[in-house]
Amino acid sequence: MRTDSSPGNLPAREHLPAGDAGTPVLDVVIPVYNEEKDLQPCVLRLRDHLKRTFPYAFRITIADNASTDTTPLVSRRLETELPEVRAFRLEQKGRGRALRTVWSASEAPILAYMDVDLSTDLNALLPLVAPLISGHSDLAIGSRLSRSSRVVRGAKREFISRSYNLILRGSLQARFSDAQCGFKAIRRDVAQVLLPLVEDTGWFFDTEMLVLAERAGLRIHEVPVDWVDDPDSTVHIVKTATDDLKGVWRVGRALATGSLPLDRLARPFGDDPRDREIKDVPNGLARQLVGFCVVGGLSTLFYLLLYSGFRVFAGSQIANALALLVSAIANTAANRRLTFGVRGRGGAVRHQAQGLVVFGIGLALTSGSLAALNAASSDPAHSTELAVLIAANLAATVLRFLLFRAWVFADRRDDVDSTVVASHVPAHNPSSPTYFMAGQGSYGPLPQRPTGAPHPTYDTDRFRAGEAADGNVGVPPLERSREWGRDATMQLQPVRPHDTESREYR
Repeated sequence: MRTDSSPGNLPAREHLPAGDAGTPVLDVVIPVYNEEKDLQPCVLRLRDHLKRTFPYAFRITIADNASTDTTPLVSRRLETELPEVRAFRLEQKGRGRALRTVWSASEAPILAYMDVDLSTDLNALLPLVAPLISGHSDLAIGSRLSRSSRVVRGAKREFISRSYNLILRGSLQARFSDAQCGFKAIRRDVAQVLLPLVEDTGWFFDTEMLVLAERAGLRIHEVPVDWVDDPDSTVHIVKTATDDLKGVWRVGRALATGSLPLDRLARPFGDDPRDREIKDVPNGLARQLVGFCVVGGLSTLFYLLLYSGFRVFAGSQIANALALLVSAIANTAANRRLTFGVRGRGGAVRHQAQGLVVFGIGLALTSGSLAALNAASSDPAHSTELAVLIAANLAATVLRFLLFRAWVFADRRDDVDSTVVASHVPAHNPSSPTYFMAGQGSYGPLPQRPTGAPHPTYDTDRFRAGEAADGNVGVPPLERSREWGRDATMQLQPVRPHDTESREYR
């Protein structure tokens, strides 16, 4: 997705190289709330599966969402006994808050999560993360609604899940099939830019993250999964449905107004020679022509309706000027958003001012055509006026597209600095690529699972809980408050005893 203010801050995706360092390639987060019975069997089964099937180093992180039972004790015991396991405690509830906190602190290049009940067959885990490791995709999700998926669950949850995804398709134009399956993964470089844009801290977190990623043009890989319903899970239909609808409305309104800086997530093509920029060849010309023709056709119909309406009480010149002015403003706004992919309010006034100049040229063409018609005939028929105006508008349309492309919405990429870059710099091994993120340091070659090497420590003291929950780890408070319009830290509130949340409601 292109805007008038940024060429995109994410580098081209690349295959994550394998090495012999100790940094885990995969960090699987298990968010839990009062799961003292299921936690240990889940962790042991997941660890055994990864040791048998996953060829890279990995970590399992337990994200305790303010549990009030013995879940924290079980987590710490597993952390002590198993070198691949880390425990993390949050004093506030919310699955989204837990994922954002742990993912923001993790140094693993591939971040994933799954539900503690392990309803999803673990054989889908490697296919889930493989496209992220290879550089093919940015996010990956398990889908229970794929035709090749095998799902065992009750009619109520089936109805809720399908209805929810229909709402997303109808309201937010979502193309992914299953928003709430508790089986997802994301590349760390994408998470660092995407998570600060996600506001929800509960169950809607997954949906909001996927919608923003999809609207920004990121690639979402879907994996068909075998899934068995957990009979012990509870469904708070009214509460969760209300929260989801509020989230859909909030995200839909933000997308409609262009208030989300989705240009931060734009990606270039990869390193394939066919994807490299070729000089003197217009970029995206075919797509822009199609979009411009569609907008132009609708604008022409709108203009003719306006002209016919104004012609009832005004002369042909005045009616033409008024109709052309109103339709030109609408045409500029539609082409800005739909044809040239410019989102946000930045530069909107300048674009409209330049569009009015283009309008003046179109006005001169159409007015000149009407003047010539009136000179040739003292009382031309209304149908003749419309035919002349259509011909004049066709000529003005061609000129309008050229001016829009070369002047009004010209790509000003040279004026913008990209904050996230990918560079090949020498690390421990000069021949091995190192991925660098501006302001975040670098992380080196990705490892095979080490044998006998000490597991890296999980450093949780280097950030505040409020910063991690807000997705602002490593960002200066002043810059963060200016950029996002929120406080530098979030005050943690005590957990109320009656504040309960189901494990999974889809």
